[in-house]
Amino acid sequence: MIAIGGALGAIARYLVAAMIQARVPAGFPWGTFWVNVSGSLLMGAAMTLLTERLVTNPQWRFLIPIGFIGAYTTFSTFEWELFSANAEGAWLTGASYLVGSVVAGYVALWLGILLARSV
Repeated sequence: MIAIGGALGAIARYLVAAMIQARVPAGFPWGTFWVNVSGSLLMGAAMTLLTERLVTNPQWRFLIPIGFIGAYTTFSTFEWELFSANAEGAWLTGASYLVGSVVAGYVALWLGILLARSV
């Protein structure tokens, strides 16, 4: 279920991002931006429906949020985990996760570029 959802999510990510980016001026990654925002919307709706509203087979969680949305954008998973920490009152954990993920992710990306360029 994860593999099926993941394959469909990866294809959807490419198609949506390419379609949007082709229609807007270059300079800002609008395609990726909207994939991340729409993935966050999908994650919020899917997790709420699958955990609070609907009685479903657990396989749907593997197919939709983990497989499809996870491959569509991992940003949505980040947003869900951040929301969950804050909803549980773990504000320090949420803030640390937010700032740490953005800063550490950016630094790691930068280091990866430097490493690749040094080879």
